[in-house]
Amino acid sequence: MLKKILFITLLLVAALFAYTKVMARIGSGEPPQMRAADQRADRITVEKAKRQMTLLRDGKVLNTYRISLGRDGDGGHKRREGDQRTPEGTYVIDWRNPRSLAHLSLHISYPDAKDKQAADAAGYAPGGNIMIHGLANGWGWLAPVHHLWDWTDGCIAVTDAQMREIWATVPDGTPITIRP
Repeated sequence: MLKKILFITLLLVAALFAYTKVMARIGSGEPPQMRAADQRADRITVEKAKRQMTLLRDGKVLNTYRISLGRDGDGGHKRREGDQRTPEGTYVIDWRNPRSLAHLSLHISYPDAKDKQAADAAGYAPGGNIMIHGLANGWGWLAPVHHLWDWTDGCIAVTDAQMREIWATVPDGTPITIRP
């Protein structure tokens, strides 16, 4: 009986792994078109303690999103690679990836010169590749519950539908301020 349970468990794990690999290759599909210039965000704010991200234009709120953070989301500012923390400070959305492993992604310009200097002084690599992204491709059905725990490696995660809206609303060069 124990061998049968172990076999079924291993089979399920292998199936989930294969599913994830296939969905990662399939990708997110075509990204949405950018909105008209007067409908685009000119600033993003993130409040880590509230698990909230807000898009603004001319100081007015365009939309607010519930987010998940790095697994050590309340651990303070990201200091080094692998610490599972989401950085704090002001950065810029500097590029986008329509073919990411997660449903679309916008890159946050962490680490900046100050982050690199602090990590070097402590003898660590600062890490990087911090993104705003949707759920892992193929796992969008977790949208209703993804925000119940912090699960990223330091990124900011939203649902796939929200990510499509954010993608269309946030141009490259948009400043993002991430607060504790």
